[in-house]
Amino acid sequence: MKIDPYNHKIKYQQWKEKVDEIGYIEGISKENSEIILKYVFDMELGINVSSKSSKGSRSYIRLNNLKQRMALLAKRMNDTGLTDNILNLNEELLIQFFSKMRNGEIKRLDGGVYTSVVDFVKVFKSFWHWHIKSSKKKGLEIPDITSDLDCSSDKPKWVYLTEEEVRNLWNRANYDYKILIMFLFDTGIRAPTELMNIKVSDFLNNFKELNIRNEISKTFGRRIKLMLCSKEIEEYIKIKGFGGEDYLFTKKPHNVNTYLRNLGKKVFGDGLSLAGQKYSQLTMYDFRHISCCYWLPRYKSESALKFRFGWKKSDKIHYYSEMLGMRDTISQEDLLVDTTKTEIEKRLTKAEKENELLKDELNELREQNKKILRIVQESYDKGIMILNLENR
Repeated sequence: MKIDPYNHKIKYQQWKEKVDEIGYIEGISKENSEIILKYVFDMELGINVSSKSSKGSRSYIRLNNLKQRMALLAKRMNDTGLTDNILNLNEELLIQFFSKMRNGEIKRLDGGVYTSVVDFVKVFKSFWHWHIKSSKKKGLEIPDITSDLDCSSDKPKWVYLTEEEVRNLWNRANYDYKILIMFLFDTGIRAPTELMNIKVSDFLNNFKELNIRNEISKTFGRRIKLMLCSKEIEEYIKIKGFGGEDYLFTKKPHNVNTYLRNLGKKVFGDGLSLAGQKYSQLTMYDFRHISCCYWLPRYKSESALKFRFGWKKSDKIHYYSEMLGMRDTISQEDLLVDTTKTEIEKRLTKAEKENELLKDELNELREQNKKILRIVQESYDKGIMILNLENR
């Protein structure tokens, strides 16, 4: 069984039961409700999925995101007088709507400003592409009004810690959190989704390796080496008396993040880290960034680093590290190799030729020595024969 730390499956099922009971999504027009329900239920089954996306049903995390954001968009479009039917939108109206969300003209329901409009843009693009594909099956051609939508976004700020700062944090934490901090730092594992599904049986080779099973990973399963926390994990399991099927980390994510925020503020104060976020906002997610920064200069190949973190694309490396902690490692020796390579190659070629000549001369001398030895041996044998004849 895979642990669902945020109860996405339960939340979706409860929502689905409610709309099945009343027949529509509350707070939006019945036309929009019917359209969005059809879309979400198709995504649940994996029907009319974009050809650029992976096949199959969407995850409960994705389904909750789709139904929540689409319902909110429909409500805001209706409230602002844009339309009461999202299928009647054209390209100009759509671009204007998202532009107003970005500049703060269209505010959140609580009066605040939307800080991540791109998340809504991406959801609507997914919805519209579903609309295009499902309509095409009915013989209808629908234009793509989303092609020019602005999908840019500001990267979220996060807490950056050096190795020394991680160890300072570790020193001030209580025992359970010491283990968690070092495990997150070592593995760079996705938290809490992968983290909370790690069992004792996932540790291999005397706790020197960790198997992140395929069924608990967002991308792919992988077996990685534990270089920093192997002994601590082994001791922790013995102290806790855990068995093979026991989960190691079972604290609720909210409680863990609350503890880390308080600890971060206690150890480092309320200033800003190099990644722009306050130390007092430290979370489990930040350790994936921090771990990437630590391992990036230590791994010899990009593909090996991507494997450790479960990434398929190389751009994730820069996204998570922002190159913090990197340093210029070029040396005079490296420069020497680059600038004198041709000359060195010439010298090596010349030396190889001279070496071949010496080998030929040595072989010739060996052959001459063999001939001399044969002549000496023959002369010696003749001399012995003569002496034997004379003695007779």
